[in-house]
Amino acid sequence: MNTNLPTEGVLAALCLPVGNDGQLLEPALEAHLSWLRSKGIHGVLALGSTGEFPLMSVDERKEALDTVLKLAGDLPVIANISDINPRNVEALGRHAKSIGLPGVAVMPPSFYPVNAQEQLSFFLRVASAVELPVMLYNFPELTGNRIAPETVAAFAAAAPMFGIKQSGGEFAYHRELVAIGEAKGFSVYSGADTRLPEAFGLGVKAAIGGLVNFVPEYMVAIFEHCRKGKACDMDLYAARMKEVGAIIDRLSFPVNVGMGMLARGFEPGSSRTNVSAAFREEMNRSSEELRRLFEKWNLSVERPVSV
Repeated sequence: MNTNLPTEGVLAALCLPVGNDGQLLEPALEAHLSWLRSKGIHGVLALGSTGEFPLMSVDERKEALDTVLKLAGDLPVIANISDINPRNVEALGRHAKSIGLPGVAVMPPSFYPVNAQEQLSFFLRVASAVELPVMLYNFPELTGNRIAPETVAAFAAAAPMFGIKQSGGEFAYHRELVAIGEAKGFSVYSGADTRLPEAFGLGVKAAIGGLVNFVPEYMVAIFEHCRKGKACDMDLYAARMKEVGAIIDRLSFPVNVGMGMLARGFEPGSSRTNVSAAFREEMNRSSEELRRLFEKWNLSVERPVSV
């Protein structure tokens, strides 16, 4: 187990394949994690939005963290412990600490409006309870509550903050967060998978994305070019990422991530959400289109599967 926090690099917002009964498909997850390690990623975010965490009980999430940690090998694992109930957040954070994870991510409380003062109070409560370094996780399109820059700066000044994940449509916010991070000593992690060259150009140090689950090669190459000066055909890779993103965006998040995994030959499992027959048909059609692209681009398809 790697207990170092990956403050730079490309991390997978890990997809968690489950069967129709909601149980983790451990062999499928093991194969996927092994493959991701072989592609040079720098860590995983477990139980993030891509992992459908809101649809899992606290016990299911604890079990999933145990399993991911067991299978991740030397990949660092960051646990997303977000929940509408602060007591659940604390319980998940204490579990993450008990099994030796290096840090946790936390979103603001969702559903009910939460002002900046209450957000800060919540984040500080979590940091005190879990006694681990914290990554704030801003995804207002999902939570309904944006983390303001003043809240970020105040939390960084008072707690062991190692980063913030910026997801959603407000791409320009990366610039402001990078400035705060440089002043306060934390990293900004971008969820803008198809705009990584721009994000790294703003000073972002890392990426955490759903597309890492099936095109890690391009994302790692873009990171190494932008942050390490390693030569690659970045324009080509960036253009291909946008092409992939346009196909993925035909279907709703996070189930659409399974479409990309399917195209690379990995078992995406069943979604915990309701998925219609029409959705599954479109998923298979679009997955086949992606598979043809991957083969054209000489990206290996591990084995053919269908949903």
